Amino acid sequence: MSFFARPDILLVSSLKPNWARNAVVQLILDSGASAQNSEQKQSWSPSARTPQIGDTNMPARTSAVRNDYRCSIDRNQSGKYCVRIQVHYPRHAWTLSIYFLASSFDRAMKKLEEALDFLQRQEEKLWFWGVDRAEDMGFSAEFLKEAGLRLDRRTEFPGKATNVSLTPEREVPAFVLGPMRRGLAESVEMSRSAAAGGGS
Repeated sequence: MSFFARPDILLVSSLKPNWARNAVVQLILDSGASAQNSEQKQSWSPSARTPQIGDTNMPARTSAVRNDYRCSIDRNQSGKYCVRIQVHYPRHAWTLSIYFLASSFDRAMKKLEEALDFLQRQEEKLWFWGVDRAEDMGFSAEFLKEAGLRLDRRTEFPGKATNVSLTPEREVPAFVLGPMRRGLAESVEMSRSAAAGGGS
């Protein structure tokens, strides 16, 4: 029976006693394996790495999860702007409805930006006190009140709403606020036109 062997290993086996020979052979094999691994790392980019058993695609899943916001605005009988926000948090599969009042449209938009930022940052705390500890809902209402927000217990949500989706726990990007502001301004203008038409 014949077999191939590396010359450097054969040379070692002829010169060393058994225990030393085995150690040196292992050292040579290990160095060859590490060199081969380094060659593989250089020739393959990280994105082209062969998937291994146990690998998961968590980054892609995490980035796909987005908080969905529905916002509406109208004027109440006292002339104040009432902004309603309904947010669906998919990570805990629950929906929170809140509202706030503002004396002008510009103040309403400024407050809306602050409210979205608050709802983004406080998702875990809101869920804990609003769902997981539902018997302490009074604390949840107080927590919202500190941010100038109130729980909206109305079941119906206006059909005229502006929608936006945001990555959980991230800041609200400025570029989403412009379209939202325009959509809500159009909604207010439509309400005014309808009221003027109904009054004539």
